[in-house]
Amino acid sequence: METSITRIVLVEDHQIVREGTRQLLEQVPDFRVVGEAADGLESIGLVERLQPDVVIMDIRLPRMNGIEATQIIKERFPDVEIIILSAYEDDCYIFPLLEKGASGYLLKTSSGKELEHAIRTVRMGETALDPRIAHKVVQRINRRQLYRSAEMQEGLTQREMEVLRAAAQGKSNKEIAIFLSISAGTVQVHFRNIFEKLGVTSRTEAVTNAIGKGWISLDENER
Repeated sequence: METSITRIVLVEDHQIVREGTRQLLEQVPDFRVVGEAADGLESIGLVERLQPDVVIMDIRLPRMNGIEATQIIKERFPDVEIIILSAYEDDCYIFPLLEKGASGYLLKTSSGKELEHAIRTVRMGETALDPRIAHKVVQRINRRQLYRSAEMQEGLTQREMEVLRAAAQGKSNKEIAIFLSISAGTVQVHFRNIFEKLGVTSRTEAVTNAIGKGWISLDENER
């Protein structure tokens, strides 16, 4: 059986970094770098033309930054996964990018193996975060108020909230299914309903949306 190829576009304004990243990825047999862009505006046209599976996106780019480019790409091509690869770990970058639909956020200190793992993770519909970024997300969750059903406007069910809280803990679909004693297919159905009700296109967006509204907290998940 032929291995499925993951088609990747690199968006990075520093050519030496772009070339180094490409060389790392090309060592993986089922990865194919199909295009490179040096700025955010160029990346949109490249994604439209090449229809990649994954975009590796820097943040500080000429003409259009990575936050704006991520938002536009996710609006136009919701099935394209975006992994941020940046030297910056500031909240002003992390949370807007996750809210715009980025599925992963790695720092440029990451190894080639970590980048490979992140790509495979987002291809499976999961979120890939550098440990330092994940820690910031957890801190943000801890600072929020507990979810209160009376404050809900979007009409999520109690079960959908349980799925969302489990996702915020970093559990995969399989782990959520085991945790809630339901099938993995049912978990996928719940996520589709959550996405539709919240008007989002990814787990990361849904979790970030719920964090921003103060609906979920690590304390709830540890009860």
